[in-house]
Amino acid sequence: MNKLKRFSFQALLWLLIGVIIWISQRANLYVLKKNLLILLFQIILIGSFIYFAAPQLLVKKKYLQLFICSIVVLPIFAWILSVISPILIGSPFSGNPSNFPPDFPLPPRLRIKKPPSLFILHFLMLSIAYAFVILTEVFINLKEKEKETINAKNINLQNEIKLLKSQINPHFLFNALNNIYALSVIDSSKTQQSITYLSDMLRYVLYDCEKELVPIKKEITYIKNYLKLFALKNSKVYPITTNFKIENENISIAPMLLIPFIENALKHSNIEKINNVFVNINIEAKDNVVNFEIENSLPKNNTIKDEVGGIGLKNVKKRLSILYPNKHELYITKSESTFKVQLNITSQ
Repeated sequence: MNKLKRFSFQALLWLLIGVIIWISQRANLYVLKKNLLILLFQIILIGSFIYFAAPQLLVKKKYLQLFICSIVVLPIFAWILSVISPILIGSPFSGNPSNFPPDFPLPPRLRIKKPPSLFILHFLMLSIAYAFVILTEVFINLKEKEKETINAKNINLQNEIKLLKSQINPHFLFNALNNIYALSVIDSSKTQQSITYLSDMLRYVLYDCEKELVPIKKEITYIKNYLKLFALKNSKVYPITTNFKIENENISIAPMLLIPFIENALKHSNIEKINNVFVNINIEAKDNVVNFEIENSLPKNNTIKDEVGGIGLKNVKKRLSILYPNKHELYITKSESTFKVQLNITSQ
């Protein structure tokens, strides 16, 4: 809400209050004049605060200066109003009631009680308006700061997600090109087929990975192409079992979320070099939940220096915490011979 809207709201509010008081006093002309004069000073006071005091003192947290300014300005405004009010609009009381001589002492029941001094009345009226505008500005200022904080967090999260994605995609491309290079040396007849798989994967990375969410079916297609490309590297049949059960194809997840777990399993099982190993992959999507499970064997004499679940898994964990706060469960268990990951995601 900009300054003009806030000022207009305050001015209309006190105008409405003045009209209500005037109507309650049977549309008394004196009350109307008095309310208009007080309203004028209230509007000047409100405008001064919204346009000058709030941005210069309240927003900058100069509370002491604001307090000093308030205790100086309010009495001055009340005093000026008290001085000019009788001059401009006169007094509602004009002598003794009729039927009594001017010097005749009135009975107690007919004596007009002296109202509180004009200064006190005006000071109270201005103070109420001033206090209300301060509370309103404090509330608006807090809401704006909260909004700025949320926006800043969202921007940081988006930048962080982009950074994590940028770390994933070059990693994928490097691995894929290495696979094709190895394949061209071993069996050039399969190179064309591998390029077809790679082109489909690149299409997914370039176009779908820019989206916040992708259908689970596309993520699984990417995983299948990745495994096919991996299998073409060698004439050896790799002991990789897959089970994809998709009951709800409308479920969407963040792109490239599952592949780091698969890369990690293929790498640390050392499936390319040794026998008697395995990698089992299970993905199930039903209702609005995606259940992912992958388990791989660990060789007894592990020659791979990288820690199981390196930077790739750290990136995934970070993405999960950003994209699925309180909507995912990740369990990682490691024994001497196996490494297992279970991930349950509640789709957005």
